[in-house]
Amino acid sequence: MFINGKTVFFDSHPAVIGSAGVVGKKEGEGPLGGEFDAIFEDTTMGKESFELAESAMLHAAIIRALGNAGKSPSDVTFALTGDLLDQCVGSCFALKDLQIPFIGMYGACSTMALTLANAAILVDGGADCCVAAASSHFCSSERQFRFPLEYGGQRPPTAQWTVTGAGAAVVAQENEENRKNSIIIKAVHIGTITDLGIKDANNMGAAMAPAVVKKDHTPEEVWFLSI
Repeated sequence: MFINGKTVFFDSHPAVIGSAGVVGKKEGEGPLGGEFDAIFEDTTMGKESFELAESAMLHAAIIRALGNAGKSPSDVTFALTGDLLDQCVGSCFALKDLQIPFIGMYGACSTMALTLANAAILVDGGADCCVAAASSHFCSSERQFRFPLEYGGQRPPTAQWTVTGAGAAVVAQENEENRKNSIIIKAVHIGTITDLGIKDANNMGAAMAPAVVKKDHTPEEVWFLSI
């Protein structure tokens, strides 16, 4: 690999060879409902807490992604996952029974991009196979960042909701066997923190958008940020 500014270019062909996305009932009713691998009508997943339910969703996404890639947990060199909970506890409980070397990562809403970027870097550096994943649960994130649902706080009609769901991607070197269904990662771009002072806690999009497009970005940089 070589680095040009904030962009890492890969010499080899790290590629997504399998992926999966699982979501809760609300997400399944949306316009992307037909694109998910599984929709869980019971967003508690039969667990005693929303946090355990989030772990169960992440576990399900990882297992499904491995199956779609034709891999087993023993084939994975590293798993890079993250969530919105303290100390990545959702990821820890999702992976504890899989016995995969675990690298916890936190990037808030950018966690999936963060784990995928680092998985590609590891594969380009010689790792055989990595899992990149992320999860969130509306109910657990509300308790973490705003007010527990039991508080009964009112939300404005325009408030954005944290997704209830999890996604996972299996990253490995592209080869003849997986070439037909793989997506090559040619480069990743690591951005900088951009804070324009957005104060509305219900408008997460306005807080995050400035980090994606800045006046000094070239068209090429904006393209890298969007993948």
